[in-house]
Amino acid sequence: MEITEIKFRRFPTHGRLRALVSVTFDDVFAVHDIKVIEGDDHLFLAMPARRSADGRYHDIVHPIGPTLRQTLEDRVISEYERLTAPHAV
Repeated sequence: MEITEIKFRRFPTHGRLRALVSVTFDDVFAVHDIKVIEGDDHLFLAMPARRSADGRYHDIVHPIGPTLRQTLEDRVISEYERLTAPHAV
C-alpha cells in the first residue's frame, strides 16, 4: 500500500493540534481528519476517532502493524515540516 497524496486541510494556531490532514492510499482510498499533534518532545499523529458514551475515544481507522504506522507518521510529519519551514513557499 502506497501513500499517493498528503493534503493538509488546516493549520490551527492554538493548542497542541498543528494540522488536520487527509491521506490517500493507492489513489483509491482516503483517510480524513488525521491530526498532527505537538507532544512534549516530538510531533506525532492521532488517527480519526469517535467518542463513546463513556467519554473515551476509539480510533475509527488505523494501521494494523507498526511498519505502515511508522511510514505514515514519517511521511506526514516530513511534509508538515517542509510546508511550515520558514523558507517554505
